[in-house]
Amino acid sequence: MSAVRRAALYVRVSTVRQAEHDVSIPDQQKQCEGFAAAKGFEIVETYVEPGASATDDRRPVFQRMIDDAAQKPAPFDVIIVHSFSRFFRDQFQLEFYVRKLAKYGVKLVSLTQQLGDDPMSNMIRQIMALFDEYQSKENAKHTLRAMKENARQGFWNGSMAPIGYRIVDAEIRGGKTKKRLAIDEVHAETVRLMFDLAASGTPDQGPMGVKAVATYLNERKIGTRDGRKWSLGTVHQVLTRETYAGRHKFNIKDRKTGGNKPDDEHITMEVPRIVEDDVFDTVRAFLKSRSPQLVAPRAISSPNLLTGICYCAECGGAMTLRTGKGSKYRYYACSTRARKGATACSGNAIRMDALDQIVVDHLADRLLRPERLELILNSLLENRAGREDDSRKRIAECNAREAMAESKLLRVYKAIENGVLDIEDPSLASRIADLKLARDQAKSESERLGRTSTRSVPTITPDTLKSFSALSRSRIKAHRGGFQRQYVRKFARRIEVDAGSQVRIMGSKSALYKDMSTRKGEDSAANGVRTFMMDWLPE
Repeated sequence: MSAVRRAALYVRVSTVRQAEHDVSIPDQQKQCEGFAAAKGFEIVETYVEPGASATDDRRPVFQRMIDDAAQKPAPFDVIIVHSFSRFFRDQFQLEFYVRKLAKYGVKLVSLTQQLGDDPMSNMIRQIMALFDEYQSKENAKHTLRAMKENARQGFWNGSMAPIGYRIVDAEIRGGKTKKRLAIDEVHAETVRLMFDLAASGTPDQGPMGVKAVATYLNERKIGTRDGRKWSLGTVHQVLTRETYAGRHKFNIKDRKTGGNKPDDEHITMEVPRIVEDDVFDTVRAFLKSRSPQLVAPRAISSPNLLTGICYCAECGGAMTLRTGKGSKYRYYACSTRARKGATACSGNAIRMDALDQIVVDHLADRLLRPERLELILNSLLENRAGREDDSRKRIAECNAREAMAESKLLRVYKAIENGVLDIEDPSLASRIADLKLARDQAKSESERLGRTSTRSVPTITPDTLKSFSALSRSRIKAHRGGFQRQYVRKFARRIEVDAGSQVRIMGSKSALYKDMSTRKGEDSAANGVRTFMMDWLPE
């Protein structure tokens, strides 16, 4: 008598919704068990994969089954599936794993597509797999098309909402409930706090980087939505996500490759904004300026005055050092033209000493004059006054949320005392914890906003403008080397040179205001200037 053959069952559905509400898995399992009994197989293991696509092998239960089959001796002789599409919907991957299992002495059997081991059966299996793959891609194409149209109409496509938002029912169409994003005020305040820290900082320090923001939140026990500590990656994801500025982009990533799709395939949908555009743009520019992928350390510590901030206006490429006559002459030249020739860019070269002098003279004689500084900073001061008004409104909102959470807590405690609520109810502890979290976060945010609004910011007076102008002009002209370079970079963030040698200098009003309002005298004239050089200010 031949030994009883051992079998493993593999059943799968593609989505979690199917796993929760469909009868497909129990039906697959019942039919596979009946097939095994009819064939005389002994079932030794059943592998159930809920909510996993068969277009790739990134399935934990599937991989565990393959690892079990690789044992010596294998714990089963055959793997029974309802159809080959339950195992794979990719023809290449199906054949790869069929042959891999064959090396382990394990055979794949489909109860609805029973085939032999001859060449004809192998060909038929491959043709079936091709049809399954085609059907899967067609379904994915039509599903994506519907999801893109759903996003164009402003509806949410079912994934987890970003922190600071919650998913709410919008309307019912054809028996389906459409969803939208709404602001979750408790966690939205955490998001606003993160942007404020990155844009303005605290009274003790200026704008914070990703690590400093994460440290600030974790030290104050302000956790993520699920109560965990903030990581650098999570903070960076929040601070760079356009959703918080009211523009959510759908269909950005390619699920297969992980790379970005072309811009024309992105769908931008409007969502409630949590932060204003100017705050988001300020934080994005700040993070970009600190990125080691975009700003090399050499660009900061280079002995050349404009390295890292000088660009060609024609192509946007960096203007880099080029020399002539045995390094006797030094130029800023378009790197694109230097690498690819005149057909790639019409930008030209300009003598380094001439451009350096133009920039220094312009900053000293045109920008750093009291009347010019006053003109530049007028609009900024008006915006700051508007932000103070917004800050007072947010403080009032935080106080109202704190009072509401405290009131709800008191009602819960009173209900427990009166016996209305059972203290052993497992949901009660969670509810109390949520209310305490909402109260404490609102209180913390109110206190932080209060400290920020009452922060003593020096008033910009005519005398302040005059002294700042004289000090900066003397420093930027009198000093050379690293000190002068750091001063130039403080005021000029980007310098563009076009083909006609016209120079455009761009800077930040906020940086200028901050530099002016934090100076207390000559000893602190370089306050806030950063460099990689250890002896950047020997004086």
